[in-house]
Amino acid sequence: MTRSIPSPVVSSRPSRRLLSGIAGVAALALVAAGCSGTADEGAPDDSAVQACNDINADYPSGPVELIVPWAAGGGTDGVARLIGEQLSTQMSTNVNVVNRTGGSGVVGHQAMVDANPDGQAIGLVTVEIGMMHHQGLTDISGEDLTAISQMNEDGAGITVAADAEWDTAEELLTYIEEHPGEVTASGTGQGGIWHLALLGMLLDNDLPVDSVNFVPSEGAAPALQELVAGGIDMTTNALGESKTMLDSDRAKALGVMGTERDPAFPDVETLQEQLGSEYSMTVWRGIAGPKEMDPTVVEELECHLGLIAESDSFEDFMTKSGLGVKYAGAEDFQTLMAEDDATKGEVMEEAGLAK
Repeated sequence: MTRSIPSPVVSSRPSRRLLSGIAGVAALALVAAGCSGTADEGAPDDSAVQACNDINADYPSGPVELIVPWAAGGGTDGVARLIGEQLSTQMSTNVNVVNRTGGSGVVGHQAMVDANPDGQAIGLVTVEIGMMHHQGLTDISGEDLTAISQMNEDGAGITVAADAEWDTAEELLTYIEEHPGEVTASGTGQGGIWHLALLGMLLDNDLPVDSVNFVPSEGAAPALQELVAGGIDMTTNALGESKTMLDSDRAKALGVMGTERDPAFPDVETLQEQLGSEYSMTVWRGIAGPKEMDPTVVEELECHLGLIAESDSFEDFMTKSGLGVKYAGAEDFQTLMAEDDATKGEVMEEAGLAK
């Protein structure tokens, strides 16, 4: 029943290809320290932090600006502020989070592209970098950035009301095939990431994109309220966003469109497990900077971000926020951005959303 749309496979293991000389000594110090924290409530070991700082002794040369392409107070902003706080501590300099909003993420991502490549301005790049140019909103893409570290990934979940007649994604898709146009979905605005997730799933299962009615919403929260009220039949959004409804047994999760199960919902199977499908649709966040950054600056930031990703404080924050931790180093993150761009572009083209 399924038609595979390839999805990027990214290693969750930190990539630390440290350079020779002093960076080689730093690598040995990282190994000796274990890189996974100490008794200080999971904080990185001082020697591991110093090993990162020793990769480029001249960096940073002053305060670092961390650009966020979305508004203050949201999930992306919260992740950025925690990363900024921990980077500030580990690098012994101010890391100032600056929200550059507008243009559906274009303004902030453009600011990252236009920054000086000295590493004094970096940004929290989001999945939209691989969608905006397909929509005709901008010319920039992940190719215009230097990837440093992926920090997060969440697959699109399939959520229905607790009393819905379907218990698996396969049952839902079979119903959609047999009753085209009867199921109504929501979860985000028209053309947003969760809408794209729905359309991609339909295409992957050889179903027309109009076989499910999509009602735009201001986000997952209002869509889920409408779900439990009986106004719609399903939502496609991160399972963490559905946590309250799932925990209170007002909704149930039929599957997740991730490359692996969501650790916070270990009993929810992926589409691959249920259908043998390789299709996935995920959102992710990571740290990047402009092109042509000094490799040692990238290496130092990658090293610090690896320690942050392994820290108890980061894990706890992400868990409480309903977000998944997914770390990948610079090389793997650059690959992810390129492959994800191609995957989402293909779905958007087939779904009629590309311009």
